[in-house]
Amino acid sequence: MALFEMTADALQAIPPTDFTAEGIWERRDLQRLLRDNIAAVDESLLVIAEEFGDFEGSDRRIDLLCIDRDARVVVVELKRTYHGGHMDLQALRYAAMVSSLTFDQVVDVFERHLARVSPDRQGQGRQTLTDWLDDTDELSGDVRIVLVSAGFGAEITTTVLWLTTTYALDITCIRLTPHRVDDRILLDITQLIPLSEAEEFTIRLRHREQAARTASSGRDWAQYVIATPPEESKPLRKRWAILELVQRLHSAGVPMTAIADVIPGSRIISAPGILDGPDLIEQFTQKYKSFGNNIHKWFTDHPIHDHDATWLVSNAWGRQTAPTLDRLVELAPNQDFSYRAAP
Repeated sequence: MALFEMTADALQAIPPTDFTAEGIWERRDLQRLLRDNIAAVDESLLVIAEEFGDFEGSDRRIDLLCIDRDARVVVVELKRTYHGGHMDLQALRYAAMVSSLTFDQVVDVFERHLARVSPDRQGQGRQTLTDWLDDTDELSGDVRIVLVSAGFGAEITTTVLWLTTTYALDITCIRLTPHRVDDRILLDITQLIPLSEAEEFTIRLRHREQAARTASSGRDWAQYVIATPPEESKPLRKRWAILELVQRLHSAGVPMTAIADVIPGSRIISAPGILDGPDLIEQFTQKYKSFGNNIHKWFTDHPIHDHDATWLVSNAWGRQTAPTLDRLVELAPNQDFSYRAAP
């Protein structure tokens, strides 16, 4: 699809340019920018390494190594060419090489990455990862592949479609198309595979696979949909499902004191005053002596204000999620409040 500038009189096509003509390099420019803005291609990814190459007997390097919200290691391969080269084959090799990574190894890799690109966060790798993974320290064992390129030849797309449909490998193809507008470069980021129309079906299959893993491993990977007026939520991990239902109940007029009565005392706390930002941290730390050391366990960016008090909900729930959701639903002012496990 072409990119157009719309005026009152016409649609003016903005032709694509190419990275080579614009002097944009693969590693120096594209890789660096995506490393720091990986959500532009996938909001579920956390970059844990760049140019990862801890492979015995091999000098190959993964452009970007990530972890997604479902505790999967993700290989991101990047090309600025229009045919993609042999990136599909490279990524398959890399996926096999990182498939045996343990959580402790991922922490070590991430800490080295932080030391290089964000020294002020060094030492926070383990906590950042457990927060990202919804308070778990166990990887799922699966590996995803994300291919990002200026274009994909038929050999790559045919191979990817065969691998995804026949062997259920999770491979995404993202196309980057640059456009020049005066002195600016606009980047069109388009997901080619899987097609957006098929993505919901793909997600359902993925959730079914997660349910099978849960049954065999005992780990709780469940997601929940919160259904209240005026609409249902998207599938949410445990911590976010609890927060979503609490926020919706409060918006519907249920007092926070009533909500606190059905939530275990260690997972909801309050302090006097309408607090945000540094004032919130200071007041809660004064009232709860261990708060400063455990601040990562609370939704400090999502305080709930009610009758001159500020409430914080825990983001660590484990297997108490469903029982807590049951008790919260019973507080609802009408029968339109419910929840269900995502398929």
